[in-house]
Formats: sequence, structure tokens, C-alpha cells
Amino acid sequence: MTEKIRNRAPFRKTHPAGTGYWAEETHAPALAHEPAVTFEAIWGRNGGHATSLAGKFGVTAYSDYGSFLQHVDAVAFSVPPDVQVSLAVQAAQAGRHLLLEKPISTTIADADRLVHAVDRAQVSSLVNFPWRFNEDHRAWIAELQAGIYQLGWVRCLSSALAPGSPYESSGWRKEKGALWDVGPHVLAMLIPALGSVTDVTSEAGRDDLVHLLLLHDTGATSTVSLTLNATPGSENFDFAFWGPTGASSMPDSRVTPEGALRLAVRELAENARQGRPSHPCDIHFGAAVVRVLAMAEHDLAAKGMRT
Repeated sequence: MTEKIRNRAPFRKTHPAGTGYWAEETHAPALAHEPAVTFEAIWGRNGGHATSLAGKFGVTAYSDYGSFLQHVDAVAFSVPPDVQVSLAVQAAQAGRHLLLEKPISTTIADADRLVHAVDRAQVSSLVNFPWRFNEDHRAWIAELQAGIYQLGWVRCLSSALAPGSPYESSGWRKEKGALWDVGPHVLAMLIPALGSVTDVTSEAGRDDLVHLLLLHDTGATSTVSLTLNATPGSENFDFAFWGPTGASSMPDSRVTPEGALRLAVRELAENARQGRPSHPCDIHFGAAVVRVLAMAEHDLAAKGMRT
């Protein structure tokens, strides 16, 4: 999808390869409704879906990705991580700014490849960690950055892969599990509050259930339990930090995923306009998250729990 900053030098945001549920329900509406930019075009691997979605929002559908890149200034991705890597590298090499989905990749090598392409092109990049662009949750994390919290805990037991879920047919989620799908959300909040992760111990449960013990460079620790295979009706969520003044839990919020993405779009557009390639949630932070997830995956494999 594409957008252009109004009354400024041209800037177009693109939703190039993603015409599924997340693209239609979140990306396209966010780009269409955000006044800071103009939504102009879509490219998708499924040409029929791309044409249908483009028609719904009154924008142009492209069948050729290279041609598409010639007509845009920035690209917003809503595709599986293994697909995103090559497309994002190509977009960066073409000088296009990037709004990436989490995780940016599922290997350290691919994450480094993306970082190199972005740094070399000196384009702006931003990774869509929705909780970091939810203004209520952002305010909560900002209050925790004094470094006084010693412990964080997260329990996110989701039924995202259950029959009837919009994600039940997501191949990459079935393959990589909650560690790589929900894990980036969690790390995006734990790291700014407790510090960079220096060590990970992992244990596996049934299906994709995974338990992590994280050591942070501040001396703080955190524990995480994640699954996408909870039985519908048994879902559970708990996210909190603890320190000398007591516990602080993630607040409820009425900010929608579309609303959070719109803030991400605005901040990427502003960075691009001002010529600032860095952002707290830029490609470098996205790569740091991938490194922690890869550490966890490696620990599970070394124990013979996951491949």
C-alpha cells in the first residue's frame, strides 16, 4: 500500500506483499485513514487478492514488484517473515523507506542482511511492534524506564491457531510457534523496561508452549510463557513488572491495532521527511529481538526439545 505526506515532498507508503487477514483488517485501513499520508497502491503475491483489496480501497494494484517500487517512496509489509526479507532488501536497495512486520526475520543471518541493506541505503526503518505504538502501553513502559524494576513476568496463552481463528491457516505460525509470533511483542516491552537480554534459558511444553527465563544486562530477570494452541475459552494473559515499590501490570487499553499502526506510520513518515534513519523500534532493534529469539530456539534445540 502506498501513502504520500500531504503538502510535503512526496512520500508514499506501500503495502506490497500482504493481502490476507492482517493486511485487509489492519494495514489497509490504517493507511487509508491516516491523514499524514496518502494510500496509493498495493502489490501482492496473489494478484487476484491484490486487485480485490485495491478495489476496496480505491488504489492501484500492481502485478510486478519491481514496477511497483518505481512508483512509491516507502513500503509497508504484511507478509510472513521469510518472504519479507528479500522483498525488504530489494525495497531498501531501491531507496524506499520500510515499515516492517515483526519478526523481521527468523534467522540472525537474514536479520543482519536486512540491517546491512537499510544502513547502506540510509533509509528510515520501523518495525511494527503494536504494543510500542499503543499510546497507553507506551506511557506505561516510559514510567518503568527508571531501572528500578527487578523482575518481569509474562503469560500469554492464545488460541490463535484454533479452528475458526483468522490465523489458523498461517503456515509460518504453525511452523515457528508462539516463540516467534508472540515473542517479539513481549521482548519489545521487556527490553526497554529491564534492559538488553544477555542470556536465555528455554524449556518446551506441549505443542508450541515455551517457557523462557531471561537475564537482562541490568541484573533484572524475567520469565515468559507463550502458546498459540490454548483451547478456546482457556486463554490467559498476564504481563507485569515487580520492584521495590511493588508490582505494575500492563494497563487495559482501547487503542486498536489499526490505531497503533497509524501512529507507526506517522512516526516513520516524520523520520523519513526529517532524514532521520533511526528510531527506538527501527531495524536495529528488530534485529536485537531476532537475536534473543534465536538464542531461545538454539537452547531448545540443544536440549532436543525443538528443531
